[in-house]
Amino acid sequence: MKKHAYFHTFWGDEWPTLEFLEPYFTHPAKDFGWFPNSSNDSAGISLQGLDGTEHLPWGRGRIDINLLMWGHPEHGVLLIYERVGGEDPYGYCSKGDVSRLREWVRSLHDTPLPVGLFIPFAEAWKAVKEFMESEGQLPTSIEWIKGEDLPEGTFPDP
Repeated sequence: MKKHAYFHTFWGDEWPTLEFLEPYFTHPAKDFGWFPNSSNDSAGISLQGLDGTEHLPWGRGRIDINLLMWGHPEHGVLLIYERVGGEDPYGYCSKGDVSRLREWVRSLHDTPLPVGLFIPFAEAWKAVKEFMESEGQLPTSIEWIKGEDLPEGTFPDP
């Protein structure tokens, strides 16, 4: 199994330290996007090649766990936890104010993201930290909603 991450200035086949990540959640940039001096507001941490599939290429049997993140200065962080590949893929989204699922904000890449799935930065930090400390387990420190339980159109086409 291999670790991989992209997070602001960090990109590589390992995970950044908790000390590197924490300020992005405890003192997030408020001026333009989540990451200062960047045109990016998304990040990801993954485990690649679960259950002995590390020798297989992506999309051809390799099983990965991904924790995907989008930060927004006003709304917090949208987290998506997903298991991809293999016979049983699934996904969960952070559960914010679900009465706002039909409101969207655009990411810096112009992707519409549902406001109702954003959670405060401090809550997202608990989940990211737990994900890393548990080696990719679904964090229990926040509420999640199964992707299949989201109303149709929650993530509209850009």
